[in-house]
Amino acid sequence: MLMFVISLATLVFNTAARPSVNYLENHFTAENEPEEVRSAAIKRLLEVFGMEDPPAIHGHKQPPQYMLDLYNTVADVDGVTKDPNLLEGNTVRSFFDKLRSEQVEYRFNLSMVARSEKILTAELHLFKLRPQATLTFQRHHFCQISVYQLLDPSRSNSTQEKKLLSSRLIPVHSTGWEVFTITQAVRSWTMDEGSNLGLHVVVRTLGGSQMDMKLIRFASGRNHHQSKQPMLVLFTDDGRRSATLESLDPNDTTPTSTLPQAPLSGPPSRSARSLDYSEEEGASSSCQRLPLYVDFEEIGWSGWIVSPRGYNAYHCKGSCPFPLGQNMRPTNHATVQSIINALKLMKGIDTPCCVPDKLFSINLLYFDDDENVVLKQYNDMVAGSCGCH
Repeated sequence: MLMFVISLATLVFNTAARPSVNYLENHFTAENEPEEVRSAAIKRLLEVFGMEDPPAIHGHKQPPQYMLDLYNTVADVDGVTKDPNLLEGNTVRSFFDKLRSEQVEYRFNLSMVARSEKILTAELHLFKLRPQATLTFQRHHFCQISVYQLLDPSRSNSTQEKKLLSSRLIPVHSTGWEVFTITQAVRSWTMDEGSNLGLHVVVRTLGGSQMDMKLIRFASGRNHHQSKQPMLVLFTDDGRRSATLESLDPNDTTPTSTLPQAPLSGPPSRSARSLDYSEEEGASSSCQRLPLYVDFEEIGWSGWIVSPRGYNAYHCKGSCPFPLGQNMRPTNHATVQSIINALKLMKGIDTPCCVPDKLFSINLLYFDDDENVVLKQYNDMVAGSCGCH
């Protein structure tokens, strides 16, 4: 499906509006492509990425540095997963505080989280500001930060108005990001959206007395730069399963001698791509891996995808002639099939096919409809190597 989609002509894209499926369909100019085929291709590509429509475009907002760093940790420059065990689950969502309150209370809109997503871990990220000068006269060197979930007694049998989620000691004179685990609260909010009344943060001395929040301060969305805004980070799993071809060792990307390596640093030129494919048409070569670059700008998705700008999916092409050598990475089944075909022991038995025998996942960093930045891992998107099966 990806091979078909990227063969379509370049999309004329209006960044001021949502690129709906119908909009995408109407702006393809490829000749001799039936309308229903183009429509099915775009719809199917969106389904591969778990979407019904591309997210709306909100201009050039800056993603949180945490999400950029996380993406660079789990993915290489082309978005290919470095190690499938680095990321908990397959989705990471970031949310900015919607209250922008001065009272150290925070609320996050979780409407973009699907009910089918399993909440693995939820973290509250707060940026602790440098203490004011007056605090230097205090004798406190540590303080206790407690995060509470605000409750509505009318919705439960309890009379409690808040529940402790996380509490720990931090140095009074420190500055920088502090992270608190609040998984229990977020799970309850996703089950009952109306119970999401937000979070409340309390700072106390080691003796238990409450400290003046003018002395211990956290950056707020109202008065501080976006890079220091309070943020909720969710690690989730959407339930998708990898195919059996996913490599158990992500570092094992060594191709066979018949699999040429194509550069992954960027998309080849149009002329180069045309030349490559025209040369292949007349050639009958052995099974090998060939470039297949998916350019998100060409299909009109560059307005909401942060990284990567595209990726090399590769594809497998070539013959699997008898006898199959080990350099063609044949399965035992393919070897037997090749022998039966060569000896013509049965009618209608074709030669084995050149197909991917190892697949890797890619990572997409993008803005969703609510301007939240999402990191999502998609399985089986890159052909790591090819073989005769």
